[in-house]
Amino acid sequence: MSFIQTLSGKKFDYIHSTVDDIDIEDIANALSNICRFAGHLPEFYSVAQHSVLCSQIVQPEYAFEALMHDAAEAYVQDIPSPLKRLLPDYQRIETMVDDLIRVKFALPADMSSVVKYADLIMLATERRDLEIDDGTEWACLQGIPCSDIIQIAPLRPGQAYGAFMNRFNELMEIRKCA
Repeated sequence: MSFIQTLSGKKFDYIHSTVDDIDIEDIANALSNICRFAGHLPEFYSVAQHSVLCSQIVQPEYAFEALMHDAAEAYVQDIPSPLKRLLPDYQRIETMVDDLIRVKFALPADMSSVVKYADLIMLATERRDLEIDDGTEWACLQGIPCSDIIQIAPLRPGQAYGAFMNRFNELMEIRKCA
């Protein structure tokens, strides 16, 4: 068996999935229930909330891409970067899922540098606000500032789901009008 059943009842097959298997409510639900930092936090903080906040710190033309930048994790989970680098098969599958999502939602084929930078700003901000800064240097954050407009207050999963879906709908409406 190479599939999972999603909340919507779809069977997401890691070998044979298509864009028709991607569902925004499945993405929002899963991301709102996945804790960042492999759960090693004083309180729950979801990938969905991270994505919403990331979408709020970029220029408007990058907001939708920033909201969706971790959407593949709805199907493959949030694996900490140090572990992810050790798992080439996981990276291949994550890329395949990300590619499907990018096609489904008409996103650029590759993540823009603006969104990559915003993701790092969010990481620095999370480190500051979520009580995980023990003074150890994180090389990836060298020269990366914390957000001066975001102060993270973790949401419960249901709240994060609502925030993600609200932001998705808001940005989809803007995309329709553009």
